[in-house]
Amino acid sequence: MTPATPATPATPAHPDDAGLLAPGWTGSPAAAATADGAFLRALLDAEAALTRAQESLGLTPEGAGAAVTRAAAGPYDVRSLAERARAGGNPVIPLVADLTAATGETFGPYVHRGATSQDIMDTATMLVAARALDLVLADLGRTERALAALAARHRDTPMAGRTLTQHAVPTTFGLKAAGWRSLVVDARDRATAVRDALPAQLGGAAGTLAAFGAYGAPDATALPAAYAGELGLRAPLLPWHTLRTPIADLAGCLASSAGALGKLAADVLTLSRTEIAEVAEGGGGGGSSAMPHKANPVRATLIAAAARRAPQLAAVLYGCLVAEDERPTGAWHAEWEPLRDLLRLVGGAARDAAELAEGLRVRPDAMRANLDLTHGLIVSERLSAELSSVLGRARAKELLTELAPRTTAEGRPLAELLSEEAELRGIDLGALTDPALYTGSAGILTDRALERR
Repeated sequence: MTPATPATPATPAHPDDAGLLAPGWTGSPAAAATADGAFLRALLDAEAALTRAQESLGLTPEGAGAAVTRAAAGPYDVRSLAERARAGGNPVIPLVADLTAATGETFGPYVHRGATSQDIMDTATMLVAARALDLVLADLGRTERALAALAARHRDTPMAGRTLTQHAVPTTFGLKAAGWRSLVVDARDRATAVRDALPAQLGGAAGTLAAFGAYGAPDATALPAAYAGELGLRAPLLPWHTLRTPIADLAGCLASSAGALGKLAADVLTLSRTEIAEVAEGGGGGGSSAMPHKANPVRATLIAAAARRAPQLAAVLYGCLVAEDERPTGAWHAEWEPLRDLLRLVGGAARDAAELAEGLRVRPDAMRANLDLTHGLIVSERLSAELSSVLGRARAKELLTELAPRTTAEGRPLAELLSEEAELRGIDLGALTDPALYTGSAGILTDRALERR
């Protein structure tokens, strides 16, 4: 599919939109791609493309498309447009007036001809989403590559597997990193599919394309495809003014991407606790205003914050699927801010995830030390299976149940206590209780996961 037309410079976001309370997305590529100036640029791109598409079908005089495109280069006053948007409920109405005036008397009448405000606003939203998703996909790619390298490097690095917060059985850090990568690849694939399906919007006042026919189009249904082609968006099957599947798909894609990155963050936050210390963020982490010794896992924290906010924002967009009539009151308008917030949150989280994965410090020595905290009890599952053939299933369970509290209370290795049992003499209990020798098929599973591209 043809990429969306690259954004050209536009009026920057107002300083009020600097992101003072949003360190998760401030300064990210997605922040610039979703700023007020970026939305304005997308609106202007949509208007200019509409005139060019009509000219390509012979619906305007030659030169109209070029004239509107030149006029769309601006500059335009974002704050003025925002203030005047209150009168009609959307920024397209004042923008059309300004763009028409800037185009001039000859070609001004061909600005926005036949379209409705929602056509332009929806199309611009799809352009902003496409441009932001391209940036998100780039950062997801960085994250995937860094996690693949971690998984391969630590394919056989043993660590404690934890279930319900407690040591369960041994696993490997390679398998954990491969799992993180798998979620990122899922997010990448879904984001790619949604990105490629983002449609232009063109239907006119009530989705019938009637005005374009009135202006002389012999087949108005050809115009949406020509319009989409000008912008690198998908041609819509129908006008989707109240058929909001594209928005819902985008919401789901963004929320699931935030959740996928949130899993990585949640694990890093746990594993980087002082008393666990199996991983640490690169660059020394973030500082504290009161405690000079702190090295906080800031990137993981910001990702986790985004993952907690994203589902509720997506829920608002899913609620907007219930849009009445051929053009809705309120449902469409309610989409704009949560969708932008979602794009920003996920864009920032993807940026932070890439930096987190690329700089993550892994501490195999700490992993091994934590494996030994329970003096061999972490392999009780293995012992239950292995000793059943020697002692019988019931006796093996009884013995391990008896020795488990003694191992904890006395601080003695489980292998040492087992060696006192006459029936077990001659068995290599050291090997049986070595957590590093009980990681199952973790290595094979890691290899299999890394085969996925």
